[in-house]
Amino acid sequence: MGIPGFEVFHTWISIPFCCLYTISIIGNSIKLAVIWAEPSLHEPMHLFLSMLTLTDLGLTLTTLFSSMESSVLLTMSFDHYVAIYHPFHYFSILTRRAICRIGLAIICCCLLAVLPEFFLLKRLPFCGSPHLSHSYCLHQDMIHLVCADTTTNNWHEFVLVLLILVLDPLLIVLSYALILRSVLRIASQVESPWALNNCLSHTLTVFILYVHLVGVSMTHHFAKHSPPVVHVSMANVYILAPPVMNPIIYSIKDKHIC
Repeated sequence: MGIPGFEVFHTWISIPFCCLYTISIIGNSIKLAVIWAEPSLHEPMHLFLSMLTLTDLGLTLTTLFSSMESSVLLTMSFDHYVAIYHPFHYFSILTRRAICRIGLAIICCCLLAVLPEFFLLKRLPFCGSPHLSHSYCLHQDMIHLVCADTTTNNWHEFVLVLLILVLDPLLIVLSYALILRSVLRIASQVESPWALNNCLSHTLTVFILYVHLVGVSMTHHFAKHSPPVVHVSMANVYILAPPVMNPIIYSIKDKHIC
């Protein structure tokens, strides 16, 4: 449906969206190519960053990887925790085999979280409007087109949102609390800012994802009667903001990639 009430401006509105989409695809592709082409970047931190880049590409291309993005960010916070809290055991803990197992676990967990939504939606009758108000199949939007009891779907969505918006952020905050505790114990005035600076890129990435994720979720639950432009804009920004901003953040803050 585009943006209701703004049909006259759809051509002009498409220009910034196309630009953001292009930046996301090119930026993440270049970042991924740099990581894999440069042998010095084949270390745990940048391998996890390549997972985030692949997730961003998947989020841009298919819109199905938002839960995976959250899991990858949680894994990256664990990587920072090990690097600062156990620096001498870093490479013995995060071996190539361990990183592959973590990546496989992320994929399996996200599939287990997302696939039930498809099967729960498939069994329901859609007899409402045939039009989606969003530019992709957002579950909260599709559920409004169902003319049957959606209690099971709503409970599954609630559990999924609880995991993404509560459990993952709590574990990330816990990791950073331990990191901060370790950094404050570092006596050197040179090493402390360096350690915190290494975590800044990840902190900004977490902030960008969860601000928009919380915004979309709260809008659908507590601002149902707000103008359609609010819902559509929030949903599109949520999908585009992390994939667009992450390559920019890491290109600026990560001196190795820069």
